[in-house]
Amino acid sequence: MVHKTDPSRTLSEDLNKSGRTREGILSAAARLFRYEGYHATTMRDIAQEAGIEAGSIYYHFQSKDQILSEVLDLGVRQLYQAVSEIVRSAPTSSEDFRKTFGLLIETHLTYLLTDSDFTSANIRNYPMLSDETRTPHRELRASYAGAWGKFLNDAKRNGHLRNDISTTVIRQFILSAMNWTVEWYNIAKYPVRILAERLSKLILDGMCLHRKADTEGLMLCPATPAKIPYPDGKAAKTRAEILKAAARVLRDNGYKATTLRKIAEEADMKAGSVYYHFNSKDAIIDEILNAGLRDLLSGVEAAVRKFDAPYDHHTRIATAIWAHLDFLFKASEFTSANIRSYGMLPNHFRERHRGIRHEYGKLWDRILREAQDDGAIRSDIKIVPLRQVMLGALNWTVEWFDPNKAGVQGYLSLPEFSSMLINLLLEGICNREAAPSTGQGSPESGCPGQTRRK
Repeated sequence: MVHKTDPSRTLSEDLNKSGRTREGILSAAARLFRYEGYHATTMRDIAQEAGIEAGSIYYHFQSKDQILSEVLDLGVRQLYQAVSEIVRSAPTSSEDFRKTFGLLIETHLTYLLTDSDFTSANIRNYPMLSDETRTPHRELRASYAGAWGKFLNDAKRNGHLRNDISTTVIRQFILSAMNWTVEWYNIAKYPVRILAERLSKLILDGMCLHRKADTEGLMLCPATPAKIPYPDGKAAKTRAEILKAAARVLRDNGYKATTLRKIAEEADMKAGSVYYHFNSKDAIIDEILNAGLRDLLSGVEAAVRKFDAPYDHHTRIATAIWAHLDFLFKASEFTSANIRSYGMLPNHFRERHRGIRHEYGKLWDRILREAQDDGAIRSDIKIVPLRQVMLGALNWTVEWFDPNKAGVQGYLSLPEFSSMLINLLLEGICNREAAPSTGQGSPESGCPGQTRRK
């Protein structure tokens, strides 16, 4: 007896199997893009991670670019849908505002750090992609920013947020603080829920108790040290120019896409001439990374060294923040190259420079801990997470702030931008004027006040 096959059932099973394989390929690609980077990942790598033959991947996707496009879309779309639903149903009272804000923070961090390789892959790779690759995804990213913007604009209208800073800057500041967590968060230390609670409180209330830092004084005395003169000799000058050119290429393209040919073109010289000064691309990158961190460490150290005990801690912290941003955007091409490329560097580079990064972290820990010991910043903040969140918020600004646009269509200058970030970090985003003078807060106030450490 011959059994007839149901063609629709067979087709359905084939489609289901094909769909599962496709999903497996996307999941594998998202993991690799997240941890290795898009440029460092090959189609063969993705196939191996997905557990299929290398040639079979082309049955489902024509190219790595097509896979990337779908990974990028899923990374934002899933998060956008979750956040939009929270914003859509958000109540308007002050107490509910804080709860909703905390839920939004936890949702973003959960997708970014634990639940979705797609979201993390998007955040980590997007800054290093070409404009052509970014263009199809700008609308969805703008929609996600718009969901946050609606929540923040509603909060400002209801008196929960400060009026002296635009909600656009506040939104970018919030997302910056969260997005940089992919570079330092360790789930083994504490769960995302705890991180979200600490981050929410810091963003809402700031690190300080009551007074503003003297940022006007800082504008008159920026912390940038004098420029180091060119070294003597033609060879030394050429070497310095190669390093500066390479720093610009690394900053704008990332490690994998930085080639000796691109460096030579940026330096306006022949590719073979670079080998007269450096043995390899890695030797150049190594010097750039080291110089970037050394510049930053010595610059911030010099800035805070000007203060004598007993310290004016608020202005001291503000000066250190000012110096960090000054090096990031103006004083050192090497610093911005280091910060932008760090997330996608091979592990051997990270290991070689881990010591100086740790040294820079310890400098900030000392500055913040001394302020906390003297009661200048809140006692309920843990210093190391505070430093990580604060530096993350500062570092991510390289992805959205352009000091060269100052004065154009309302763009801020670097001094104005630095003062704004200092105020947000020290004082938070909440409307302190709405809080009663008792420091205890009330249901009607924008945010509860804070009590001074005894």
